[in-house]
Amino acid sequence: MSRHTRLAEKERKWILKKIARKQNSRRNRKRFVMPKRTNFEKLMADKLYDVEHSLGMYAVSYCTLPAESIYDKEELEPLMGVVETCHIYLVGVTPIIKLIDARQNNKSLTMEYEVAGQGCSLRFELPEGLKLKSEDDIFYIEAPNGQRSVPDNNYIQSRLSAQTGAVNFDVKYIGQAYGKDGSRNAIDRLLKHETLQKISLKGVPEGHRLSLLLLAIQPNNQIFTLMNPFAMNKDEGPERIKAGLNKLFNTTEKERIALYEASLIRYFHPEFNKEFKDSFPSTNLKVLQDCYEKDFSGVVAEICIDELPFKLFSDNVAPKDYHFAKHDLHEDEARRMFFGL
Repeated sequence: MSRHTRLAEKERKWILKKIARKQNSRRNRKRFVMPKRTNFEKLMADKLYDVEHSLGMYAVSYCTLPAESIYDKEELEPLMGVVETCHIYLVGVTPIIKLIDARQNNKSLTMEYEVAGQGCSLRFELPEGLKLKSEDDIFYIEAPNGQRSVPDNNYIQSRLSAQTGAVNFDVKYIGQAYGKDGSRNAIDRLLKHETLQKISLKGVPEGHRLSLLLLAIQPNNQIFTLMNPFAMNKDEGPERIKAGLNKLFNTTEKERIALYEASLIRYFHPEFNKEFKDSFPSTNLKVLQDCYEKDFSGVVAEICIDELPFKLFSDNVAPKDYHFAKHDLHEDEARRMFFGL
């Protein structure tokens, strides 16, 4: 290869390297790319306000009893500590549970029940020394020291409910009792309740009974707040936060009880209720006046009590352990921040 040819080849390689470096430089140059909006951002960008509130209410304790028990003061006496805190009541139909037989084999206890005509067996392991006995067709457990006891009814119902799926509370009516200062409880109202008499006179299906569930609502206020940085209107945030705090600290117990009742009625749609079944929520309702004045987005009433011995249901709601009566206060999609997303 001549000297001239070698120089030409060397120059060609140098030019190719220079072109390659230039191309790599362009490839490695940082680019500013606008990130794509996520589906969540697109959804939230269609909402009106950057701050929305919902009022939350929930049951903290309960009492359940056959409807006829409200006329028996002796039977009610042990329950009055709870009853006096209960301002919400549900009238419903539950299956009759009968203990048919019980037997013991060493430490194993078997109890035979009939639930609305359906047979069911429960088995328990007894601690050492406990014996199954009966007196006047009533079964009981006796300890070595002679102390007698019987299984807790609520526990038995919970076990039967889980095993058969038949121990349910069919909600027929929902009401509240409060009075001027909270001195009136659910039993006070039920003793003179015309609808309870009406349901009783109509009768219940064979193998069932009329029952009551009394609920005590939480003693404090609770709000849910959602802050949306993508909202159309971000100018009223401070005022809307102030309105939420005002509602949090100034909602009265009487208002909370009334809202809880109305929320449950709309949710369960009970057969014997008339008010709130189809009218809640509405700007025309006095019970919601303050919520609309504070421009709240929704209300929710919860029944989430693990110890309930049955599942609540109605023609509108399937049997469930937990219930959330969720209501948007505005029809505009731009205001549905909690339950309409």
